[in-house]
Amino acid sequence: MTIASEPGHAHVFLGHGHARNEKRTWLVIALTATMMVVEITAGTIFGSMALVADGWHMATHAAAMLITALAYYYARKNAENRRFTFGTGKLGELAGFASAVILALIALMIGWESVLRLTSPVPIDFNQAIVVAVAGLIVNLASAWLLSGDHHHGHHHDHHHDHGHDHHDHHGDDNNLRAAYMHVLADGFTSVLAIAALLTGSLYGWLWLDPAMGIVGALVIARWSWGLIRDTGGVLVDYLPVGEDLPDEIRGTIENEHEKITDLHVWRLGPGHHGAIVAILSAEPKPPAFYRDKLAHIHDLSHVTIEVEARAA
Repeated sequence: MTIASEPGHAHVFLGHGHARNEKRTWLVIALTATMMVVEITAGTIFGSMALVADGWHMATHAAAMLITALAYYYARKNAENRRFTFGTGKLGELAGFASAVILALIALMIGWESVLRLTSPVPIDFNQAIVVAVAGLIVNLASAWLLSGDHHHGHHHDHHHDHGHDHHDHHGDDNNLRAAYMHVLADGFTSVLAIAALLTGSLYGWLWLDPAMGIVGALVIARWSWGLIRDTGGVLVDYLPVGEDLPDEIRGTIENEHEKITDLHVWRLGPGHHGAIVAILSAEPKPPAFYRDKLAHIHDLSHVTIEVEARAA
């Protein structure tokens, strides 16, 4: 039996746009925090609970995005730390999972507050509330533009990794960035619903429409949150999603009438990076490097361990 992994290479499995995404996340946090301070200060000075409430609402999203930014920073700083056996690429998934949980809690709070306001309506200063919602929407549109810059940068980027394999970062692979984007999107979505409800409510005096829209928004945000929890949690427990064709691609490359794969493990190491352990039973065994070269065209495969065993005559 011959077992070999790739010798002498680094385990740096960060996404191609890691530094760029980290910088943009910090910019969005600064923008959100500035708007938060302005709203809380103005609301306190002018006695507007609508401004104060929206300011603290933005604070929760800024805190969630801080998790995203710190995960980028820590993963980058510890990328060469050998105590992380397979690198720090999964830290983004951990941060995304935490952000998704926070997003679910925000949806729960919005839903609960909306139910309370349906049962016990409160007076609404429609003009002031509309101004607050529009200001929030503008900030969120700017933030969404910053965070979506990576999505427009191109669908695939081929680059050369430390141990001689080519990889590419798939569009939408970075769940850490996706988590920050979801928070901005959720805030913008609630602002749009609020503007629609407030405009209609101001025309017809329907106080119930604002909390009703809040419930709709909470349900949609909860659904987004669940999708993010499912995807990030799946990566954390090494679950390959339905439609992931890497195992089939590996089998199609290696297997033939003389060689069969008896054991195969594939998991995600980071955005655009996967690891694989391949056990091969061969009638004509060859060195592990031979099989690794055959797999070199699979760009997402960043770390490969090959085990070769001779088939009994």
